[in-house]
Amino acid sequence: MTYHRTLVAALATLATALPLAASAQEKVLNLYSARHYQTDEALYANFSKATGVRINRVDADDAGILARLKSEGTASPADVILLVDAARLWRAETDGLFQPVKSALLESRIPATLRGADTGQGSQWFGFSTRGRVIVYNKASVAKADADTYEELGDPKNKGKVCTRSGSHPYNLSLFGAVMQHLGEPATEAWLKGMVANMARAPKGGDTDQIKAVASGECQIALTNTYYLARMMRSSNPDDRAVVEKVGVVFPNQSSWGTHVNIAGAGVAKNSPNRAAAQQFLEYLASEQAQAYFADGNNEWPVVAGAKTTNPALDALGPFKAETIPVSVTGMNQTKVQQMLDRVGYK
Repeated sequence: MTYHRTLVAALATLATALPLAASAQEKVLNLYSARHYQTDEALYANFSKATGVRINRVDADDAGILARLKSEGTASPADVILLVDAARLWRAETDGLFQPVKSALLESRIPATLRGADTGQGSQWFGFSTRGRVIVYNKASVAKADADTYEELGDPKNKGKVCTRSGSHPYNLSLFGAVMQHLGEPATEAWLKGMVANMARAPKGGDTDQIKAVASGECQIALTNTYYLARMMRSSNPDDRAVVEKVGVVFPNQSSWGTHVNIAGAGVAKNSPNRAAAQQFLEYLASEQAQAYFADGNNEWPVVAGAKTTNPALDALGPFKAETIPVSVTGMNQTKVQQMLDRVGYK
C-alpha cells in the first residue's frame, strides 16, 4: 500500500513537471520593434513557421524603444532591436544597447556601407531595407532642373518654395549628416541657412504631408522618403492618385555623389537571453523571401543585390545612383548637424 501511494505521488509529480519542461524548451525571440507596418506580420509569421521560434513583440516608436531598453538595463529581455533610420541605430550603438555579431552570411549579403562599423568582432547592426530621400516638386510651377540637387533647396532661386518636416527629425538629420560628409561643415551650415530662408512655411508634419503640400500649392518643393511616395502611387484612394499626378519626383545629385539612402536595420540586444535565435532572425531578414517582403509589402528597396521584387511603384520610380558613403557616418554626424540647425534657426 505504501509503495502504491509513493508511485502515484511520483507519477503525479512527473505529470505536473512535463508541461513545464516542454515550455522551457520552446524557442522564443523577444523583438523590440519600431516598425509599424502591417505587411511585416507576414514577415514574422514566416520566420516562426520556418524555424519554430515564437516571436514576442514589443512595439513602440524609436525613442520609446531606446528609453525602454535603458530603463530595463541588464534585466532587459530584448533579443533583437529593430529601428528605422541610421541616426537611431547609431544612437543605440553609442548608448551601448547592441552587441557585435560576426556572421559570414550577413557580411556576404549586406554591403559594408549599410551596416555598422566592424572593429574585428563583427558589426553591431545591419541594414535590411533602404529608402531614398528624394525631392518632389509641383509640376505646374517648378522646372525639374531647378530641383534636381539637394544644394538647390538652399539656392535663392527657390525662395518661398520649400517645405519640410522638422529639421531635427532623424530622416533629415541623416540626410544633413550625409551632405556634411560631402560638402564639409561650413558649406553645409550655409546650405541649411539657405533652406531656412527658402521655407514657404514653418517645418511641420510628416513626409506624406509634404507631398500633399506640394500638390496643393502650399509649397512647391519638398523632401520625402521614397516609400511614402510609392505607397500613394499604389493607393486605391482617388485623392492619393490625384496628388501623385500633380507632383514630379527627382532622385537628387545623379550627376555628382548620388541620392541619399537610409535604412531600416536591426541588431542583437546587448543582454539578449536568446542570442542564437536573435542571430538566426537577422540572417533570415537577409533571405530572398524576407527581402521580397520589404520591397513588395512596404515599398522599400532590398539591400541584397539581385533580390527579386514585384512592386510596380518601385519599378516606375526606376533605378537610380545612390551615394556610397557608409550610413554609419551619417549617424555620427548628427550631433554637429543639430548644432548647425540650432544656429540657423531650422526648427
